[in-house]
Amino acid sequence: MANEQSGPRGFRMSDPDNPQDLPEMSFATLVISLTTSALVHLGVPPDAGETAEPGPAPQPNLPLVRQTIDILEILQEKTRGNLDEAELRLLESVLHDLRMRFVAARKGGP
Repeated sequence: MANEQSGPRGFRMSDPDNPQDLPEMSFATLVISLTTSALVHLGVPPDAGETAEPGPAPQPNLPLVRQTIDILEILQEKTRGNLDEAELRLLESVLHDLRMRFVAARKGGP
């Protein structure tokens, strides 16, 4: 099946209700997913495109942002020496960006 994707230990994941293929799971996909979650918890509205109606800005949830940063830091520590250059740069970059945004949000900035 085109919509199936291998998971750990050969477990097959598929979404029969979604005709599109799921994105390939990789370390980068995991990092981007966690980063997106942290940005939503920071109150950054998701990019809904030009057709979306503007609504109220999401409210920041700083404890959840801190928790997500902590998870990324655990990943950084546990994968030290096992990442390729692109994965390492991605992880370092998103951690730096999220830390700066977290500090600004704690100070009441944008």
